[in-house]
Amino acid sequence: MKALIETIVTPLVDYPADIVVTAKEEEHKIVYHLAVNEQDVGKVIGKNGRIAKAIRTVVYAAGSDTKKRVYLDIM
Repeated sequence: MKALIETIVTPLVDYPADIVVTAKEEEHKIVYHLAVNEQDVGKVIGKNGRIAKAIRTVVYAAGSDTKKRVYLDIM
């Protein structure tokens, strides 16, 4: 899942080396934290959060085969 998130975000940012994806697994959910360079935050979130919503939709769909709920936080 980390590779999927990095693959989606890399073409959107100017500093792809600064992309960091971490996972925190809990009992009923997995939370992925996406951190990018400060200058790239707006590009990842998009106008009115449209790009962030699209990224989350893809990640949620990819994680639907697991029994745990998948969340994506953009920092």
